[in-house]
Amino acid sequence: MLLDATDPHDLFAAWYAEAEASEPRVPDAVQVATVADGLPEVRTVLLKAFGPEGWWFYTNLGSPKALQLAAHPQVAVLAHWKGLERQVRAWGRAELATDEEADAYFATRSRGSQLGAWASRQSEVLPDRATLQERLAAVTERFAGQAVPRPTFWGGYRVDVQRLEFWQGRPDRLHDRVLFTRFDTGWRRELLYP
Repeated sequence: MLLDATDPHDLFAAWYAEAEASEPRVPDAVQVATVADGLPEVRTVLLKAFGPEGWWFYTNLGSPKALQLAAHPQVAVLAHWKGLERQVRAWGRAELATDEEADAYFATRSRGSQLGAWASRQSEVLPDRATLQERLAAVTERFAGQAVPRPTFWGGYRVDVQRLEFWQGRPDRLHDRVLFTRFDTGWRRELLYP
């Protein structure tokens, strides 16, 4: 499949479907690397949508990653499925998702996750666990008996993917690697040494 692929989005969709079937925990977990003060930072986020239009993830817009993306929107993303011996690296520019996209995704989250978005001051110092529980109790009471709206400080990013590298593990470290680079005229495909 990999060595014959001509469309990186179709290939990613096929690999993702296989990961969903074989990686029972979180096949949508990806690592996103940003730049902070000239140094790389990486963390795991959940990839919530993908396709030719981009790759989407969501977060608190006051989080360190959001602040870093505001200053330096270039990102690297890594999907790794250990059980399949596969990884996909992607590079591109992160742009804020529209309010409509963020609202639509927020509405699909569990009520607990929606309330958690309101209660958490992501990445700020937490004096103790009780403080978080108190904040959660307050927002739970605030939104009792009604739908939980998306907080204005919570949204998403669409990564406009410019390059994708697919890696398939093979015996004796003779792995398969294919790099796709996007141009105005389409995708250039190159086979890479392992």
